[in-house]
Amino acid sequence: MDFARALWLRIETIHAVTYFDPASTEAGAAVGLDGFWMGYFGFRAAPLGAVGPAVVTATFANFAPDFVARWVPEVWNRATPAALLAARRDAAAVALRRRSADHVQAAAAAIPVLREAVLAAPTTGRPLFAANREVPVDGDPVAELWQLCTTLREHRGDGHVAALTGAGLDGLDAHVLIAFEHGHPAEDLQRTRGWSPDQWDAAVIRLTSRGLVSAGALGPAGRALRAEIEAITDELAAAPFAGLDDADRTRLLAALAPLAREIAASGVIRFPNPMSLPSIADAEPG
Repeated sequence: MDFARALWLRIETIHAVTYFDPASTEAGAAVGLDGFWMGYFGFRAAPLGAVGPAVVTATFANFAPDFVARWVPEVWNRATPAALLAARRDAAAVALRRRSADHVQAAAAAIPVLREAVLAAPTTGRPLFAANREVPVDGDPVAELWQLCTTLREHRGDGHVAALTGAGLDGLDAHVLIAFEHGHPAEDLQRTRGWSPDQWDAAVIRLTSRGLVSAGALGPAGRALRAEIEAITDELAAAPFAGLDDADRTRLLAALAPLAREIAASGVIRFPNPMSLPSIADAEPG
C-alpha cells in the first residue's frame, strides 16, 4: 500500500469519529441542532461560514441538492458557524479520548509533521481544505490532532472531486460506480446521500451508455476509470508531504496507526460505510 492510501486509512478513521460517536450528536443538540443530518451539514460546512445549499452541494459534491436543502440554510438559524466549530472540535476531542488516552497521546506526536503539511499545501481549487486550514484550535493537542487530520482529509476530498470532474463524473455517478465496484447496496447510498431510486437508475443508464457499466456490473472500462481516479486522488493527496523522506513517512504512519486501529476496533464506525472506508485491521492486517 502506498503512502497516500495508508495515510488516508489513518486520517479518515480519526476524522470519522465526528460522524459516528454520540458525542457529536449530543454536541449538536446542545447548541440547538435537530438530529444527525442537521449536525452533519452544520458541522462540516461551518468552516465555510453561513453558506447556502448550492455552495454546500457543490463543495461536498456527493449529496442530492434537495437533500442538502432540507438542512441548509435552516441550520444557520439554529447556531452560528463559530458555535458549531467549537462544539464540533470539543466533541471530537472527547470522542478520541474515549477510544484510548494512551494512543491519542502517541498520535499527538505527529502534530508537527501534519501542521507543516497543512501549511505547505496550496489552497487553489480546494475550498474545504482552505476553509478548514483557517479553523482555530484552542491549544488542546487532541483537538488539534483531529483538526489537522480533518483538514488533510478535506484536502484529499477536494482533489478527489477534481479528479471526478475531470473524468466527466458527478457525485451520483461516482457513488454508482463505487457501489458496483465494492458490492455496496444501492439503498444504503441512496438513503445516506439523498438520491432517489429513479435518479440512481438514470445514472446507471447514463454510465452504461458510456461503456462504464455493463449488464448491471462495473465493466472493464469502468474499473480502469475507477483505478485512474483513485491514483490521481492519491497523487494529489501526497503532495503536501513531498518534503518527507521515506523514514519520515514511515514514522508518521506508525504514529497514527495505533489510534486508528483502536477507533476501528471500538465499533464506533460501522463497516461497511458510505465513505468506503475499510477497517485498518482489514486493509493492513497484522
